[in-house]
Amino acid sequence: MPAGKMPINCMPLRSPLVKRCQAEEARLKMATATKNKHLRAKRQKKKLFRANEPLLSVLMWGVNHSIQELSHINIPVMLMPDDFKAFSKVKVDNQYFNKENLPSHFKVKEYCPLVFKNLRERFNIDDVDYMNSLTRSQPVNTDSPGRSGARFLMSYDKKYVIKTIESEEVAQMHHLPKQYHQHIVENHSETLLPHYLGMYRLTVEGTETYLVVMANIFSHKLNVHIKYDLKGSTVDRQASDKEKAKELPTYKDNDFVKERETLKIGETQKERLLGILKRDSDFLVTLNLMDYSLLLGVHDVERAEQEDMEMENQSGDDEDGEDSGGQCATPPDSPRIKDFEGYEVEEREVFAIKSANDAPKKEIYFMGLIDILTSYDAKKRAAHAAKTVKHGAASEISTVKPKQYARRFMDFMDKVLV
Repeated sequence: MPAGKMPINCMPLRSPLVKRCQAEEARLKMATATKNKHLRAKRQKKKLFRANEPLLSVLMWGVNHSIQELSHINIPVMLMPDDFKAFSKVKVDNQYFNKENLPSHFKVKEYCPLVFKNLRERFNIDDVDYMNSLTRSQPVNTDSPGRSGARFLMSYDKKYVIKTIESEEVAQMHHLPKQYHQHIVENHSETLLPHYLGMYRLTVEGTETYLVVMANIFSHKLNVHIKYDLKGSTVDRQASDKEKAKELPTYKDNDFVKERETLKIGETQKERLLGILKRDSDFLVTLNLMDYSLLLGVHDVERAEQEDMEMENQSGDDEDGEDSGGQCATPPDSPRIKDFEGYEVEEREVFAIKSANDAPKKEIYFMGLIDILTSYDAKKRAAHAAKTVKHGAASEISTVKPKQYARRFMDFMDKVLV
């Protein structure tokens, strides 16, 4: 190449174009570095399950873990026989031990996870909503509606009830899912049996606790003003003085007959309700189960309106005359029903029935069957014999054979519903 000449595609290093290229390259490098910095992955915050006792924090952890795991599984169109025997089991050695959140060691066992997921779908319950209701805040203790002596808890939003079960009920729950699921499918989820949504065994500090999760029979919005536990029996079927002293006592058959006698719901509603109860009670007979009750909660519409007005007045006094824009909030747990005749029960209030338009009082009834896991075994047969000797063969004792129990229960409900 002749001296003083350069290739056509080269330029002196001092060329203004080269400088601009170098500056642009530097700018791009800086932009890329900035972009990478913005896209840097952040560590996801660990979900905490704070509760005032280890058992509840482990339950919250277990439900969260189960639903998250199920979200990654392809759910089969049809359940297989093995699904009714399946379980998932997790053992946790908590290396980030913090007693305010979780114990250092625990186990969670969930029974028939695919079966209960299918049941939740049939009861129109979304898994994420179910998880959030049980894990956003700890469940709270609530009064037992029956006489089983079990511990009852309620989700913070009042949508679900958690019940501890003992050995006899555990054995029944192990055998129940297949027949129960079939009953739900055949009747298109129209049932007053408990809506079972999950069953768990929690091992905390070496102690095993069995729990079942069910849909709350009562409304999560409308207050219940009076409740009854009805069996159709008259022997020893009245609330004790101790029970009556509670804020919301559970009254029984004799109390109901004395105070109310009937529930006026209209012929159409009665026929539909008796049909559901007949199918459910016949199902329990096939499983040799008895001693169940109809839990009835009564929402008094006029009383609820009066309570709302009192709360609004109290709220107005607390504001000390401040302008609230002319609006008074209705308490979320007791929404006002302004037009009772046109009021539609929410879709999720599956246990709700309105009183008839010509009933003496405007009421909404919440009802469902509880304590369905008692088998008529040798223990119950002995109790039947003892009570028959004490009260006489013609007395309406509660401990009788399943078929007789169902027949008497249905006769009672036929008289109660008008």
